[in-house]
Amino acid sequence: NVALWMAMAFQAGALNVGGFMSCGRFVSHVTGFATFFGFEISQKNYSGAWGMLAVPLFFLFGAMLSGLLVDVRLKLHKKPRYYITFGLIFFLIISVFWYGRRGYFGTFGNSLQDIPGYFLLALLCLTCGIQNGMVATVSKSVVRTTHLTGITTDLGIGLVRVLNRKILEGEIGEDVRANFMRIAIILSFGFGSVVGAHFFSRFGFDGFALPVFTSGTLFFMTLYYQIFKKQQISH
Repeated sequence: NVALWMAMAFQAGALNVGGFMSCGRFVSHVTGFATFFGFEISQKNYSGAWGMLAVPLFFLFGAMLSGLLVDVRLKLHKKPRYYITFGLIFFLIISVFWYGRRGYFGTFGNSLQDIPGYFLLALLCLTCGIQNGMVATVSKSVVRTTHLTGITTDLGIGLVRVLNRKILEGEIGEDVRANFMRIAIILSFGFGSVVGAHFFSRFGFDGFALPVFTSGTLFFMTLYYQIFKKQQISH
């Protein structure tokens, strides 16, 4: 699971830097959208304010889709449909790549100011919502891969537990392992941002080929293990 979460954090880092470099907004930072909403209201730019308020709803909708495909099925003691959630992520990212390279979102690097730009943000937010909802469900709300605030907070608490292991009762081995996992995810997100920045700087919207590759790999892996390998075993 940790290797999978690291791959998804890498992908989220690339998506975030892609959104920022293409239109000047981060795509999984819902707090930032609320901040921009307040700023746009203060500037009496009401259309921009409502745009900033509407886009995060796609993140919420993505988390709800993930809840339907994974969380609800787990509650009903059924096999979660991971391959569908990964398939949706792959489809959304390849759509961004396709429409971006055809010029639908305008010029790469322009500030957010028109409907196609908001549509780009909406697709990326929807993607991150699906991914974050799935990982949060599987990890029982311990891991987030599309933003680092929560996991950095958990790392801080975990480090304090390790540093005070002599005065705390109980085994801290689990805290040590969890801290290494958190550090690995944070580093993966940062690495995805660095690699993604190089891709987007050089290729513009074609830089989304990077998360297309990662999401496609994850999708076909889950499709194989959940569908094809299962059929082979049953035969």
